[in-house]
Amino acid sequence: MAGTGGQVATFSVWDYVVFAGTILAAAGIGLFQAIRGRKDTSSAEFLLGGRQMTAVPVAMSLTASFMSGITVIGTPTEAYRFGAAFWIFGFSYAIMSAVTAEIFVPLFYRLGITSAYEYLEMRFSQPIRIIGTSMYIIQTALYTGLVIYAPALALNQITGLDLWGVLVATGAVCILYCTVGGLKAVIWTDVMQMVIMLSGFVAVIARGAVLQGGLTKIWEDARQGGRLEAFDFDPDPLKRHTFWTIVVGGSVMWVSIYSINQSQVQRYISCKTLRHAKMSLYVNMVGLWVTVSLAVFSGLTMFSIYKNCDPLTNGDISTHDQMLPYLVMDILADYPGIPGLFVAAAYSGTLSTVSSSINALVAVTVEDFILPLFKNLTEKQVYWMNMGLSVFFGALCIGMAGIASLMESVLQAALSIFGMISGPLLGLYLLGMLFRTSNSTGGLVGLILGLVLTLWVGIGAQIFPPTFEKTNPLPVSIAGCNSTMGENYTTPAPWTSAVTVTSQIDVRPPLADSWYSLSYLYFALFGTLITMVSGLLVSMITGGCKQEEMNPDLFVKMSDLICFSCCSKSEASNVTEKAATDFHMKADDSTIKDFDPMCKDAEKATKL
Repeated sequence: MAGTGGQVATFSVWDYVVFAGTILAAAGIGLFQAIRGRKDTSSAEFLLGGRQMTAVPVAMSLTASFMSGITVIGTPTEAYRFGAAFWIFGFSYAIMSAVTAEIFVPLFYRLGITSAYEYLEMRFSQPIRIIGTSMYIIQTALYTGLVIYAPALALNQITGLDLWGVLVATGAVCILYCTVGGLKAVIWTDVMQMVIMLSGFVAVIARGAVLQGGLTKIWEDARQGGRLEAFDFDPDPLKRHTFWTIVVGGSVMWVSIYSINQSQVQRYISCKTLRHAKMSLYVNMVGLWVTVSLAVFSGLTMFSIYKNCDPLTNGDISTHDQMLPYLVMDILADYPGIPGLFVAAAYSGTLSTVSSSINALVAVTVEDFILPLFKNLTEKQVYWMNMGLSVFFGALCIGMAGIASLMESVLQAALSIFGMISGPLLGLYLLGMLFRTSNSTGGLVGLILGLVLTLWVGIGAQIFPPTFEKTNPLPVSIAGCNSTMGENYTTPAPWTSAVTVTSQIDVRPPLADSWYSLSYLYFALFGTLITMVSGLLVSMITGGCKQEEMNPDLFVKMSDLICFSCCSKSEASNVTEKAATDFHMKADDSTIKDFDPMCKDAEKATKL
């Protein structure tokens, strides 16, 4: 009986059929897009879908990329263990969508770039562009390895699917449709995968409601178990999740993911108009709300079923990341094909993220490393190079899954990776977009200092995890289990093992309970602020930027914002025409001053 512990059923034939059918359908979409666009082998078609995509499929693709297998498996477990505070991320998604759509999208779109890191060379220097691209490649390879490995491990131990066999199969399918279909294949496959992922959540919630006697009963159980106490206004930056860490720190973290991450930028600049590009982010915001709501409610459903028999404490599973797969096999095994649908949902999340990463890695490698060195390559040579790099990066991501297996964390580790690396990069972009006095020397020093400090606190937090007092896991019970492991079993601290906590408790350094206990959601904010402040100071010390080298299109404009663009359509059309010109040409100093009077202020600051 569900919720009383013990072994659960394994996959049936129909589950394997549904799972395999989903994987084959994803590959089929890639082949269809390849056949459909076989006459156009240009790099723009392969990497940007010919810049002819519309808002809705791009929005669904953005959401599907966010909904990796880590999200499918990790977020419900987060709600089960820590409550519904994760729902507050809805505020962060709204802030992120507005900032990205109104500040970053217009700038990238009018510059007509393919790689987001082209901007760093336009604004600062080529070495800074190369550093930024390298940071992105390292971050993406690590994150993608985690995305591939974590769901495979959890599902392997629940369903019996061969771990490395599934890892290789996942990578092979992604390589296939990324290689032959390009960005269009990635986006349209994401659309299908998002529908499957949401269906998996709905199946869990619907079956749980039937077993528990309705959604109201699930909600009441969650309330009695303390899972609905989401709003904690404690300003302590060391507490893992509070209203402020999620809204303030979480907003900056998600801005760093959506605004400058090549996987996301590549999607919205593939839209055929700026209006479609902006709209894709706002539609994506709604998709994120739906996603996080279903994921969190799946976690509350899980708590309602296991409120009296925690599977981990009872010894039925070995890690928290197996909670949702265990639940699925426990309550849905009587419906052949439905567990297969859930496994397909988790792997659809993995496929969408991996395929997005492969396509983005190919784009930045070609645009930032190959084309600047080999300027005489033909379109056909570039096309075959794109395909070859897709295979290479697919294999690399599979290999990185081995490194990811050494990490204890899943959802938190994935977000921490973005915070530690994307935070300083976001600070560098904001330094260039908002402050005309910043120069390449200041940008480089700020980026390095921000990266070093965020890596210090982030790696320290992995080695010396925060204590129970800072993470606040909610209590669980095994009073209703059919069998238990005994009274001496201790539930592990978040993202660690019980052995790790015991061995470290007497050797924790003084910084462990202060500096290293900083909420992981503040990593991106910390890196952004350090990069911007130090970059500005160094820029002023080294004389600021040279006015004659500044292109006004490299800065945020009032006309970019929706409230101004609606009132000045003529100016917006002029910007569109200007986007067709060569943005690498240097603007005349007098033209810049006429275009934007703020240059006079920048001139004064430079003299200072």
